[in-house]
Amino acid sequence: MINNKKVMALIPARGGSKRLPKKNILPLGGKPLISWSIEAAQKSKYIDTVFVSTDNKDIAEVSRSFGVDIPELRPKSLASDTATTESVLFYTLEKFGQDVDIIVILQPTSPLRSVKHIDEALELLINKGGFSVVSVTPCEHSPLWSNTLPDNGNLGDFLRPEALQRSQDLEDFYRINGAFYAFDVNKLMDAGKICYTSESFAYVMDNNVSFDIDNQTDFEMAEFFINRIN
Repeated sequence: MINNKKVMALIPARGGSKRLPKKNILPLGGKPLISWSIEAAQKSKYIDTVFVSTDNKDIAEVSRSFGVDIPELRPKSLASDTATTESVLFYTLEKFGQDVDIIVILQPTSPLRSVKHIDEALELLINKGGFSVVSVTPCEHSPLWSNTLPDNGNLGDFLRPEALQRSQDLEDFYRINGAFYAFDVNKLMDAGKICYTSESFAYVMDNNVSFDIDNQTDFEMAEFFINRIN
């Protein structure tokens, strides 16, 4: 608990990854990918319950081996390619989290997010009295240097005038890194959806721990940095 509020960590782990089959249980740094998020949540001084939502028996079995109770596999309506994290979030809260005050979504594809990040972000949510806290990381390259291209590839209007300056003189930009989403449950239920408001705050993480594994290249990059840390 934090500030007398019960905290649940929700780890959504669907089994149907197409770009990297079985990615949530692939061995990374000597243990299944999903276990990095499970163990970080278990080490938190604030998280009371760790809940893995999955439609896959293998993921459920691996999660159980790390001490997580899996009361059910997801219903079919939440197991398709079109099912959203938002729908899984509200389903989990309504069925298994009625006494939860704060819910933290920990994507299993962010293995370098640590217990330190989790606890600091929860403290930020409490200190701000906020609706949500979401993890971000600095953009590797300014988005001002990006644009769509016409069919003929012409660059005449590619860069806006404000982008035509030295990189160190450009404003800092940040992107959501997918590692952490924390919500005040009462405010979330009132909103009825995942959204960003004036009561949403950023928790900034370094680039070298901001991996969101989607394909083999992402996986290999994360493994490289994990091996450096260990």
